[in-house]
Amino acid sequence: MTAVVGVGALLFAPDGRILIGHRIKRGEPPTWCLPGGHVEPGETFVQAALREVEEETGIAAGRVCEPRAFAVALRTDVPHVAVTACVVARVRPQGPDGTVEAVVTEPDVFGEWRWVGPEDPPAPLFPASGMLFAAWHGRPAPDGWTVHRIAER
Repeated sequence: MTAVVGVGALLFAPDGRILIGHRIKRGEPPTWCLPGGHVEPGETFVQAALREVEEETGIAAGRVCEPRAFAVALRTDVPHVAVTACVVARVRPQGPDGTVEAVVTEPDVFGEWRWVGPEDPPAPLFPASGMLFAAWHGRPAPDGWTVHRIAER
C-alpha cells in the first residue's frame, strides 16, 4: 500500500488575512487551495511547507515567521492512505505599506493567489484545504477525515 504524506500552509499576512490560490490543475475541478504539496524524503512538515510556499507563491522561506505544525489529518475515504499536516505561520511584509505579494509560479496549477479573511474563504475548497480550515476553526472534520491536533491554535 502506498501512503501519500502532504502538507498545507495557513499563511497569515500582518493584517490577519490568509493566502489562498485558485487551483486550475488539468483533470480536476477548479477549487481554492492553500499552498502546499507532498513531503519529500528527509523533510519535516515545516520544511516541506516552507519549500512548497516558495515554489508555489514566490514567498521566500526567510520571510515566513514562526512556522509550526498544529494538526495532522488522516483521510479515511480513499483507496490509499493520505496524511496531511497543517503548518501555520506569519509572513513579514515586503514594503513599508505592509503588503505581501504572492506570484503565480505554477500557471498550470494556479490561476491566481489572493489574501482573504480566514473566516470566509472562497468556495469550493480543495478537500485538504477544507479540512485544514475546519481544524483551524475547531470545527468537526469533513466526512472522510480524522483530525489530530498536535498544538494549540
